[in-house]
Formats: sequence, C-alpha cells, structure tokens
Amino acid sequence: MSVNILAIESSCDETSAAIVRDGKVLSNLIATQKVHEQFGGVVPELASRAHMQNIVPVVDVALKEAGIEKHDIQAVAFTQAPGLIGSLLVGACFAKAYAQALNVPLIAVHHMQAHVLAHFIEEPKPEFPFLCLTVSGGHSQVVLCRDYLDMEVLGETIDDAAGEAFDKVAKMLELPYPGGPMVDKYAQQGNPLRFKFPASDMAGYNFSFSGIKTSVLYFLQAEKKLNPNFVAENIEDICASVQYTIIKVLMNKLRKAAAELKIKHIGIAGGVSANSGLRKALLEEGEKNGWQVYIPAFQYCTDNAAMIGITAYYKYLKGEFADMSVSPTARASWT
Repeated sequence: MSVNILAIESSCDETSAAIVRDGKVLSNLIATQKVHEQFGGVVPELASRAHMQNIVPVVDVALKEAGIEKHDIQAVAFTQAPGLIGSLLVGACFAKAYAQALNVPLIAVHHMQAHVLAHFIEEPKPEFPFLCLTVSGGHSQVVLCRDYLDMEVLGETIDDAAGEAFDKVAKMLELPYPGGPMVDKYAQQGNPLRFKFPASDMAGYNFSFSGIKTSVLYFLQAEKKLNPNFVAENIEDICASVQYTIIKVLMNKLRKAAAELKIKHIGIAGGVSANSGLRKALLEEGEKNGWQVYIPAFQYCTDNAAMIGITAYYKYLKGEFADMSVSPTARASWT
C-alpha cells in the first residue's frame, strides 16, 4: 500500500504544502509573503497572519495537483523547529487538527534535518556516509550523515550565520529585500579580489561571520566619507569581495572535514546553497579533490514542504510519530 504524506512548512515567511508518496514528491506549493519587503526584513507578527491566510488554500492546491483526496492521506507532517514561534504555531496547529480529523499519525520534523534530506528528493542521491554543508539565513553547519535519520553536527556558527551575513551586508548596501540573492547577482559581475575582508578561522569545524559583517560596516563608513558615491560606483566589486570571503570560510571548513574524515561524498543544502558562487566553488573543489558532489535543485534549497515530506517519509518507515502534546519551538537540537 502506498504511503501518502501531507507535509506543512511554516518556519518563517513562506507557507508551503507538499504531498509525498513513497518518497516521491507529487506536489510542492509555496506561497511567498510580499508584505515584508517594505520593512526590509521579516516581521514575525505579519508572517504569522499571512500563514493563517495562506495555509488552507495552499494545502487545497497541493492535494489537487497531486491528484489525491483528503482520505488518501496516511500521515501529516509539519515543521516543529526551529523558526519564528508564531509561524511554527500556525503550521503545527493546522497539522494537528488535520491529522486528528483524519485519524492518521502526526510526524514532527526538524527544519535543518529536512534541508539535509532534500538531497533524497531527486537523483542523484548521496551515498552514506556523506558530509553536508547546510547554510541558511539562521544556520551554518557541517553535518556528518551516516543514515537518513542518523546525523551529527560537527561544527556550526558561533554567532551570525552565512545567510544572515549576506542579508546584513545587503542592507548596508541599501539593496532591496531579500538582500542575499541581490549580493549574488552583483557579485557575478565583480572582482572578488579587489577588497580584502577578514576570513575567520574558528576552532574545529565551527564558523563565525560577525567579523566580516563588522569589517564591511567600518569599510563602507570610511569609504563613503571620502566618496559619497562609493557604493554605487563599486557595488559589483564590493559584493564579489564579500561573497568570496564568506564562501572561502565555508569551503575551508568543509575541505578540512572531508580530509580528516576521509569522506568523498559531499553536499550542500539550505537557502544559501542556491548561491551561484557557492555552487561553483563546491564543484571546483570537488573536481580538485575527487569528491562526488550533490547540489539540490533550486526549488528544494529554500524553505519548502517537499523536504519536510521526504524527512517524514523516512520517519514514517521507522514509526517515529508524535502525539498531540508535541509543541513547536523556536530553537531545538536535532542530532
């Protein structure tokens, strides 16, 4: 008998629903929230309200695109952590009610684990063990993956995440929200070696990106005193240099982990894995070191319910269900 899972993702500012059948994605709908653009960042209360408006129609369309009815659902999955607590609550409450109404199991999923398992949505799929560099707006981690549900975080950021650094630099440059993709766009036309910014080297496999953020701030302040048009005249080179430095820090740790653990299967995941510079750097590093490199499709890099559904599928096979007392949380360990 086939296993159809309805998956809900609502950790931040995107409402997403997907139908996953036996590990295959039948539909993956994402409703983005434009309301935050005027504020230059996500406003938690507005995000929660938008989720409440979007979740029913998004689930309805996901079911229709998958060609199934509500009674065909065998389990309901949702993002339990981490994220904005108000946004998480909307998804959790909806998932609980849906599962209870259908009398099917409820599956709680950790968002970061789901980013890693996004690699198993489409071919080619990684072989175990593999290393995954998981990079998003709130997290930067090197993860050792021994099996679908057996992972270990080897290192992570001790302050700002890489995605957060991209967004904050974009704000300094007065680029429109979301800023990270705009930095990437300008960086493709710039000289990455023109401006020097500090590349941190934390102990072990940990990261730090607060230093580069502060360095860019002071750099821009000094240059704009000399030339008020400095940013406009040098935007491509600034973005290219910042992006080069952030990627250098990420790749240094990934290279170190791969060498010390003698692992040749390497992947990247999370919203920042959509960055063209990071993708190019990983492919070049893979060719240099004989790695088998895995990069998810763009639609599975950013927040989406398909990755929640694929994770829930493996949890379903293991019988890892949650009861109705399960609560979402803004922060939670997952390995």
